[in-house]
Amino acid sequence: MKPVNVGICGLGTVGGGTFNVLQRNAAEIARRAGRGIEVGHIASRHINPACDVGDTPVTDDVFAVVNNPDIDIIVELIGGYTVAREVVMQAIANGKHVVTANKALIAVHGNEIFQAASDKGVMVAFEASVAGGIPIIKAIREGLAANQIDWVAGIINGTGNFILTEMREKGRTFDDVLAEAQALGYAEADPTFDVEGTDAAHKLTILASIAFGIPLQFDKAYTEGITRLTTADVNYAETLGYRIKHLGIARRTEQGVELRVHPTLIPADRLLANVNGVMNAVMVQGDAVGPTLYYGAGAGAEPTASAVVADICDVVRTLTSDPNNRVPHLAFQANALSDHPVLPVDEVDTAYYLRLQAQDQPGVLAKVATILSERGINIESIMQMEAEAQGGLVPMILLTHRVKEASMNVAIADIEDLEDIAGPIMRIRVEQLN
Repeated sequence: MKPVNVGICGLGTVGGGTFNVLQRNAAEIARRAGRGIEVGHIASRHINPACDVGDTPVTDDVFAVVNNPDIDIIVELIGGYTVAREVVMQAIANGKHVVTANKALIAVHGNEIFQAASDKGVMVAFEASVAGGIPIIKAIREGLAANQIDWVAGIINGTGNFILTEMREKGRTFDDVLAEAQALGYAEADPTFDVEGTDAAHKLTILASIAFGIPLQFDKAYTEGITRLTTADVNYAETLGYRIKHLGIARRTEQGVELRVHPTLIPADRLLANVNGVMNAVMVQGDAVGPTLYYGAGAGAEPTASAVVADICDVVRTLTSDPNNRVPHLAFQANALSDHPVLPVDEVDTAYYLRLQAQDQPGVLAKVATILSERGINIESIMQMEAEAQGGLVPMILLTHRVKEASMNVAIADIEDLEDIAGPIMRIRVEQLN
């Protein structure tokens, strides 16, 4: 049978890894896919020194690859929203199947892309867009198809997890660890997407859509980064039996879908609490299967290439199938997506960790407790530390029971207005994940 020709757009870290895996494991891949897969054209401004492209044609014009009539599958590994979108939409218009690792593109433009692909009867595969080499999209979309998914929670950004791990294990500051992460190549020169949660929100948007059968709605995801976390917060959490992780959480409720990325205290004995370094992990709770955990490398050349090549194999297997009988892009049939709303964060119920800086004098705790009580917020535990050497301020740590975020916002504003409270209150949400 004639081999399938693949055009790779972008020969950077992931593109180079994809090329090398396709070359190295060509025979094994052909046995799995049912026919050979060959790289017929590459678009790249520079040749990746890790790749021996041999006689494979290389161009710096990405649309020369997209418009090449001999190419069957376009592998988009450029990244970003602009050129990548044009590449994908032109490939679809040309009747070519697409494989992409671009989480930002799918999260923001996925609804449009999938509609165009459906109209042309082609596939858009995007396993590598979430959690690198972990096959989490296939697991939810196909392996858990029998389940109603209750919630998904994950460590889906390795940079943030590396920073929090170093802060906990070695007592280092955020800025110190971030500088090392940049030196090691874990974080970009501009680390905003990683440390402010945008990267994780892109991925969570995709996971929520395939878990709950809702359209992609990145603009409604609540996003909070880790830049305000201190080593003291990490240590206080540990003392209380918790660890801080930068989690993406999507939960189905009767009122709507929670879609949020933020630092989170989780019990130290939970599996997710023990995922360290740059590793990723996603936990999925289904009504039939219960909790399942997916763990592995969330980035890197060959781990991500593993997912890209698996998508290529999936496309090859279905080239001759009826488009109406393929696995839907977002797990549910396009005409059966739900209009269940995404909740604003003010409507989310969760527990809280609060760190206050109080004047060292009697009655302060009673005032704080009164304000919380008036807002219907119950305190689970209190930890009062020794007064700081300078200024005489006393750090007070409170854990609360679950309450609506809007109520907590009002309570925090009232507490910060007290004369005895110095500076803003540090608030971190708490999840049990049970």
